[in-house]
Amino acid sequence: MAKALKKQALGRGLSALLKDPENDIKSVGDTNADKVVGNIIELELDSIEINPFQPRTNFNEETLKELATSIRELGVIQPITVRKTDFNKYQLISGERRLRASKLAGLTTIPAYIRIANDNESLVMALVENIQRHDLDPIEVALSYQRLIDEIQLTQEQMSERVGKKRSTITNYLRLLRLDPIIQTGIRDGFISMGHGRAIINIEDHDIQTDIYHKIILENLSVRETEALVKAYQEGVTATNDKEAPKKKFSYTISENQKKVFTDFFGAKVDVKIAANGKGKINVPFHSAEDLERILKLLEK
Repeated sequence: MAKALKKQALGRGLSALLKDPENDIKSVGDTNADKVVGNIIELELDSIEINPFQPRTNFNEETLKELATSIRELGVIQPITVRKTDFNKYQLISGERRLRASKLAGLTTIPAYIRIANDNESLVMALVENIQRHDLDPIEVALSYQRLIDEIQLTQEQMSERVGKKRSTITNYLRLLRLDPIIQTGIRDGFISMGHGRAIINIEDHDIQTDIYHKIILENLSVRETEALVKAYQEGVTATNDKEAPKKKFSYTISENQKKVFTDFFGAKVDVKIAANGKGKINVPFHSAEDLERILKLLEK
């Protein structure tokens, strides 16, 4: 809680700094620019305009309302990203759904990362330095990795080189962002560990994810117990699907004329059996070693 309050206070302080005409930061060379790059800052929603080149124009109203409800309860978990266009004026780079949902939720401000002119390398340095800190929770680390992908277009391979982490480690952090926001908040607040989150992420349904999350907390389940719970759920779903899947019956009957084709070819009475599942046997009898040799030569032709 103290950590969250510290971040909020920092965001408010920087917000006041950006609204001071004497500190109009326009590039990374300006005074106090280093305080802006890489930090979360509370911005007024009215000061942010939508990017006119945003390729996405359709937003599902139902999912926006659901996100707005989540934001009312939990706040904006992942800050948006904007670029500074003028004094106290910003243009959205990423996070339009979060911006729209925050307005629906009745918020007046939103946490944001601010990009300023020629700050690309500074942002990389700030994020990489941030990732190396030991006091970050797993979701904060994951968000930093995601920013390097979204804003700097770094590949996971390039990030691996920059931060000195294995690519698989980066992937495991990024996968946490696929968890339901409630569970992400639980990881940030220390109710469950990253190991719990990695187990839950194997289930795509967010409702099932949150059910398991609540069970972990109520029963104080370990990571191993959580993995077993997820496995049992997945096996249960597979078994149900297999049970519900209609059994296809094989309905083919071989005629006497077709049997005669086998008999004429092998020079022996061939027995053909077909089961309901489509599997079967062709039984070719032989009466001596010489007879077997004769049949084998027929198959070699």
